[in-house]
Amino acid sequence: MKLVIVESPAKAKTIQKYLGPEYVVKASVGHVRDLPKSNKKAIDIEKGFLPHYEIVRGKEKVLQELRALVRKADEVILATDPDREGEAIAWHLAETLKLPKEKTKRVVFHEVTQAAVTEALRHPRSIDENLRRAQEARRVLDRLVGYDLSGLIWKKVRYGLSAGRVQSPALRILMERERAIRAFVPETYWTITARTETPQKEPLTLTSEEEPRSADEVDRILRAARAGTWRVQEVKEATQTRAPRPPFTTSTLQQAASTRLGFSPARTMALAQKLYEAGHITYMRTDSPTLSAQARAAAAAAIEKEFGKEYLSPRQFKTKSKVAQEAHEAIRPTNLAKRTAGTTPEQKRLYALIWARTIASQMAAAEIARTKITAGPEGAATPPFAAHGSRVRFPGWLAADPAARGEDQEVPAVREGDTLTLLSVESEEKQTQPPKRYTEAGLVKELEKRGIGRPSTYAQIMKTLVDRGYVTKEGKTLIPTDTGDVVSTFLEKNFGKYVSDTFTAEMENELDEIAQGARAYTPTLETFYRTFSKEVREKETLDKLTTLGDAPPEYPCPRCGAAMVIKLGRGGKFMSCARFPACMGARTIEGKEIEPDKPIGTDPETGLPVFVLDGRYGPYVQLGEKNEKNKKPKRASIPKDVAPDSVTLEDALRYLSLPRTLGVHPDTGHEVIASVGRFGPYVVHDGDFRSLKEDDVYTITLARALEILSEEKKTRRGRRSASR
Repeated sequence: MKLVIVESPAKAKTIQKYLGPEYVVKASVGHVRDLPKSNKKAIDIEKGFLPHYEIVRGKEKVLQELRALVRKADEVILATDPDREGEAIAWHLAETLKLPKEKTKRVVFHEVTQAAVTEALRHPRSIDENLRRAQEARRVLDRLVGYDLSGLIWKKVRYGLSAGRVQSPALRILMERERAIRAFVPETYWTITARTETPQKEPLTLTSEEEPRSADEVDRILRAARAGTWRVQEVKEATQTRAPRPPFTTSTLQQAASTRLGFSPARTMALAQKLYEAGHITYMRTDSPTLSAQARAAAAAAIEKEFGKEYLSPRQFKTKSKVAQEAHEAIRPTNLAKRTAGTTPEQKRLYALIWARTIASQMAAAEIARTKITAGPEGAATPPFAAHGSRVRFPGWLAADPAARGEDQEVPAVREGDTLTLLSVESEEKQTQPPKRYTEAGLVKELEKRGIGRPSTYAQIMKTLVDRGYVTKEGKTLIPTDTGDVVSTFLEKNFGKYVSDTFTAEMENELDEIAQGARAYTPTLETFYRTFSKEVREKETLDKLTTLGDAPPEYPCPRCGAAMVIKLGRGGKFMSCARFPACMGARTIEGKEIEPDKPIGTDPETGLPVFVLDGRYGPYVQLGEKNEKNKKPKRASIPKDVAPDSVTLEDALRYLSLPRTLGVHPDTGHEVIASVGRFGPYVVHDGDFRSLKEDDVYTITLARALEILSEEKKTRRGRRSASR
């Protein structure tokens, strides 16, 4: 029996169909080992940055099944993905399963088809130590940078924040654009449009090629335009060729899927993964746009059959990067004769995009006729007015990808000297616009251009920035948050070298060199970490960032009237009294009302006002005002899924009812209390804390609490309840 191990069950199922009964194909379900969360246990720096790996939680059962199969197998074939990550998974499997070298083989293929798998099995090799060391170097490097920088940010900015070797440069790029937007000063300008009619009574709209900056100049142009006789001054027509674009790489697929289909990079990669595992497309992590000879021949056959021989123009594209270190072919369909594939509408749409781009890349250039008509009032001192149009003379590759054509605007046929009838001429006041924020597709393109990250990392970069709360998404647009602003500013000011384009791109190149065997693992990390750790230690002397600056003087403290400062809390920026903690006055900013705090009602039991406030750790409710008699008013956090402006008096009093004393324990006489803590709702008795999974902390009874407390602490009550 020959055991083949791949990553995913879907891929295993597909490959099992291709192989005979002597093969058993099983999945590791991704990585089986990883670095532990604690950095103290993860990496032994003194022993040459030696990583300490642990079995990934939940993988014990998978490994147990694989060990049993290994004992029965005559041969073990590691067929994980053809990139660094796949090589690392193969190595971890070999190490964890203690596979003997004499019966272990490594095979790679870039498409899950019977021909590709069968061919790969004919050419096994050993595990590529350079590739897997490059993956290990990336993993260790990211952990060292993230752990050390994050630890410093916790101390100097706010607990819970993080930084990363690649995510932080990406955030810096977003913040550079955001600062340009903030600094932008709009200018007023006018567009002037003339509606005319040709001698053949066809409408022709022309626009002034100059955009005046003053109302007086606009009035002058309008008067002159209305006074003269309009004639066609020039007609220019030129044929332009539009060449097809290369087949998809990982980054260009993510960009096109975002702009054309509205998919996020993470969604695109998940869909592509499914198409790959089902055998419909080649491997989806690649920075090479090349096509194999077989693929080009298949494309040529499909083009001749579908469009005709005149549409065929075979070509090969070369990668722009110095090292295409992942799969060495572009993303393409495995069978170009199939125009549709996939099991869901989203998969089918992505496949259609990949098919069209692949086929189009081997087709003739499109021929576009572009026309420019220039006209104006005869003898008047006005800027020239122009109309632009285009039409397709020969569609070429656009026949396969018509969505890439755009909108063609035809202009009527006129000749120089023709008289035009002026119907109207109007002006529209506008303002120059600031630079646009990055979309996900735009940021992927920018990261690739600057050499930051690699194809397999782009989707994770986007996800991390959003998950950390550094960026929010409005449609496709990425908008840095207050937290992202503060973190990026801190890193740029104190660790500018490590979040720069140059450093990040050079580090990626060094990882590529490790993959090629041109650079050693330990010296590379030693050279980097010696300087980096020293700079981190030096920054330990920085003062803690307590304020972001002074608040505007027109917003004094609503409690004592003193000046306010701007701080960063879990809910974003907020204003706090400069006399804190003597005075706890605070106001919210960033789009929220900046007014003195007003109570939402009065507690009927105490007669004290109830406030909804925003502080360092987010929104909360407060009973009474802070003063000399009431130095520590009772407070309660507002649940994360509740909008502060929707909180009613009834809601606030319910939040303030915690902690609730449910009664006394019959065995000990000690109180049983229900409350909400750092890890969610709980009941506690005599130091014995039990999380509430299904019960409501506001309504739970003493009897139910005693039932929960009587269960064994390690018992997973959710499962027992389900079985009951």
